Amino acid sequence: MEEPGSAAQPPQSDTSSNTSSNDCYFDLPSRFPLSQIIPIGKGAQGAVCSILDERTGQRLAVKKLLQPFRDVTIAKRSYREITLLRLVDHPNIIKLLYAYTPQDTLDTFRDVYLFTELMDGNLRSVIGTKLDHERISFLLYQMLCGIKHLHAAGIIHRDLKPSNIVVCSNCNLKILDFGLARSVDTSFAMTQYVVTRHYRAPEIILNMEYDTKVDIWSIGCIMAELITGNVLFPGTDHVDQWMRIVETLGTPRPEFIARTTPGAQRYINSQPINPGRPFEELFPDEAFQAAASTRFPHLTNEVARDLLRRMLAFDPMERISVDEALQHPYIHVWYYEEDVNRPVPKPYDHSIDAANLSVEQWKALLFKEVQDIQRTMSLDGTNR
Repeated sequence: MEEPGSAAQPPQSDTSSNTSSNDCYFDLPSRFPLSQIIPIGKGAQGAVCSILDERTGQRLAVKKLLQPFRDVTIAKRSYREITLLRLVDHPNIIKLLYAYTPQDTLDTFRDVYLFTELMDGNLRSVIGTKLDHERISFLLYQMLCGIKHLHAAGIIHRDLKPSNIVVCSNCNLKILDFGLARSVDTSFAMTQYVVTRHYRAPEIILNMEYDTKVDIWSIGCIMAELITGNVLFPGTDHVDQWMRIVETLGTPRPEFIARTTPGAQRYINSQPINPGRPFEELFPDEAFQAAASTRFPHLTNEVARDLLRRMLAFDPMERISVDEALQHPYIHVWYYEEDVNRPVPKPYDHSIDAANLSVEQWKALLFKEVQDIQRTMSLDGTNR
């Protein structure tokens, strides 16, 4: 886990536990011993380790934001992620327990650590194992509950994928990584390239206006992957991604094409009409776990295919909504009012998405946010 600049490590002190984990330097309070820090993984935005809190005996996950002030985009994304984590409160969304920086002035501020619950792994570790309908439907139910809560705050996740969803061995699931989330009310264009390619909805690929339905498309792609063990639309670039969707689902209807840009219309109309493939062929009976659920006999292959068909509707106007999906017979078996309709979070500050600030201004906002957390929260996630 290389982090540029990590070679210049500060001296150890008796107030911090320092570790260079695969060249990614962690500088944490002394209650987290060096010998108990275990690397979990590293992405573009951060490196994650498992840590032991000696005071409580519990293990937590800590994410170090990598170079959070590298440029304006990264600085803004870092600030957005921490403000969103503070905003939402749902059992199917990862909980921010604490935020920490070892620096105590804005001038020296450079490191941000986010403490969260520790899960067993991400959903990618589950894909490829044979899952029965009961497990698949329960995983999907939790995704939908978490996303409904996020949408209630006026937020689109935009980057749902197996590596951004963590699970425990008991099938409990939590959504994480809100660095790319955006306000539902955002009125300016948002580039398609921020969304992981294989889970991009058609409207994002075509640079159309989009809404919360893009998250439903991503969940549909994840459901297909849970069933077959393979990425449904493994495009190599955005054009190939589009072609794979068309080859699978067929050429979109004229009503959808008419809402695209003139350039997109010319491109789509220049291509041969493709009828697509039936869902019975895409997801044949042999793709499903043979053992049917004894508790829920109505969770069948055909009911699963119906939900897939509705979540992967080409036109977002025809795609199932999160509320409709929660009422679908493949999902509703798990319906519990306290999961589905948690208290609505405070509205997201939409001005964050439109703000045009410098790196230093975003840095100052993030420093203030981390200081506020350190002042008002304890490391067990409770308010002081």
